Amino acid sequence: MPTFVLDTIKRSMDILTNTISLLFRPRQKEIARFGQDTDSIQREQLQSLLSTARNTEWGLKYDYKSIRSYADFRERVPLQIYDDIKPYVARMINGERNILWPSVVKWYAKSSGTTNDKSKFLPVTPEILKGCHYKGGFDTVALYLRNNPESNFFSRKGLILGGSHSPSPINHKSHCGDLSAVLLQNLNPLVNLIRVPAKRIILMDEWESKIKAIVDSTWKEDVNSLSGVPSWMLVLIKSVLRKTGCEYLTDVWPNLEVFFHGGISFEPYRDQYKTLIPSDKMHYMETYNASEGFFGMQDDPAEQSLLMMPDYGIFYEFIPMNEVGSDNPTVLPLEAVTTGKNYAMVITTSGGLWRYLIGDTVRFTSLYPHKFVISGRTKHYINAFGEELMVDNADKAISLVSRETGAKVKEYTAAPFFVLDKAKGYHQWFIEFEKMPLSVDDFASLLDKTLQGLNSDYEAKRYKEISLQPLKIIVAREGTFYEWLKSKGKLGGQHKIPRLSNDRTFIEELIKIDDR
Repeated sequence: MPTFVLDTIKRSMDILTNTISLLFRPRQKEIARFGQDTDSIQREQLQSLLSTARNTEWGLKYDYKSIRSYADFRERVPLQIYDDIKPYVARMINGERNILWPSVVKWYAKSSGTTNDKSKFLPVTPEILKGCHYKGGFDTVALYLRNNPESNFFSRKGLILGGSHSPSPINHKSHCGDLSAVLLQNLNPLVNLIRVPAKRIILMDEWESKIKAIVDSTWKEDVNSLSGVPSWMLVLIKSVLRKTGCEYLTDVWPNLEVFFHGGISFEPYRDQYKTLIPSDKMHYMETYNASEGFFGMQDDPAEQSLLMMPDYGIFYEFIPMNEVGSDNPTVLPLEAVTTGKNYAMVITTSGGLWRYLIGDTVRFTSLYPHKFVISGRTKHYINAFGEELMVDNADKAISLVSRETGAKVKEYTAAPFFVLDKAKGYHQWFIEFEKMPLSVDDFASLLDKTLQGLNSDYEAKRYKEISLQPLKIIVAREGTFYEWLKSKGKLGGQHKIPRLSNDRTFIEELIKIDDR
């Protein structure tokens, strides 16, 4: 094609992005006011949720019509975990209406998390689909364009790496799938014009076949954005490079400009991405979109904190981490949290979840607007010796030590190892390296010191080895974590490696696979 024709097409595409960008301006202004309006927005969200569900079976059970304040709501409605609502969800799946939410619910997000193999089926109501998940996607693009006005986002293709299986029928009335599969299945057809690969490929069931199909169908496309979980996107990137024989992803997709990532911490993978995408025009933006709802996004590229989104049909509450599991924990609304503390998050949503503990922990870095980091999971931490080591400590330490030693960590998990009468012990780390450090012992020593610098409780327990001895590392052979996930049917999508555990279940399973 003649050069002048290509130039004309490019100019037209750039104009398209500039024109579409204007549609995001009103929302950008609304988000900018969150700092002043958060408390009132949250009160409105709660009132709207209660009003909408007042005549449901759940609303009648707790007499939502007579609730006049947050204090009433907190006193009357008990905290919930999935086992508490499972019987209600089962009835909804079988076609009963007006149970947890008045709308007809046809879709359910299948989620197993990292704790076990049993699936949870979380309602995806029309309200949470449109007013939360899709609104979050819209806002992600709005903030990205605000921060990068030179972007040509709509001028090229976006590659979305979704879940590991296609939506499949539960019965003739209800369907389920990974959240990403549910979202893609219901996506506005216009979005498909700028998205790759084709829906039939992205919704393929078998992960390894899907990766090959994605690579074969997209490597010649003009891709400028990526969306997915960092660990699995890295698998795709390396497959693209093997297919093309290129060293860098920018050699395949020279117009690549952004990776929207979420699901797990990006820190352990950041340096690997920079190596494979050596471009100062590349941007990274984190989002927090779980099966239960879309909760936050990175609004400032200079900060790793996420902006909490208060107007997505979600009312937030928080339990101090040291009270999780107690009979009568302190529960705080968003307006009562403070910075620097770890909280378990409790949500009430337009998806029919009421005071539901999702299992994630957050730590606020600022208030008004409320910004936070995801610090871990309520069940994924190590506190065997009073050290209270959280996942965000571990991820950051791995990143810092890898950078200092030149090593690259592919995957890791850690658990306590008890010695003698359990009065003493150490943390055992099981690490699969992409690039080995010159000395594993030096890496372990530096990791131990870095953790002490990041976590004062860990430092205190390490003092003179009174209760906690230096950590030890087992080097995993290549592919061990992949084999572990495959053995559990958890390849791809939103499935994650449990980074920390207070018992040895996960690490012993991995060691057993490693010894084969």
